[in-house]
Amino acid sequence: MAYWLIKSEPFKYSWDQFVKDGSTFWDGVRNYAARNNLRSMKKGDLAFFYHSNEGMEVVGIAKVIKESYQDPTTPETAWLAVDFKPHKKLKKSVTLAEVKATPALANMALIRLGRLSVQPVLETEWNLILKMAGE
Repeated sequence: MAYWLIKSEPFKYSWDQFVKDGSTFWDGVRNYAARNNLRSMKKGDLAFFYHSNEGMEVVGIAKVIKESYQDPTTPETAWLAVDFKPHKKLKKSVTLAEVKATPALANMALIRLGRLSVQPVLETEWNLILKMAGE
């Protein structure tokens, strides 16, 4: 299993809306590195759900339920979508400030590649963030 982080601005698509919907397809990614990360996702992989711009915090965990396919929001074949369902809300959100203040997370993509909307998470980073969230 691989671990990921997906970003959404809460005013566009929040964790609460995701839970209410029960599942969603992750579309609209127009960055090649983020697209390649979507392509690498496998059914059953887990992803931190991160509120970007406002909140700036990891709030939950999503699970990949359908691997990459043509993004239905564009006719361009270069872009992909992946289906997710909510897996678990974190007991405590983990803020970007907390991540930045944790030396063991200094090389995390969330810090190094802050604008990347779909990013890999190392297992050690995953476990540490879970611990920070009280999981």
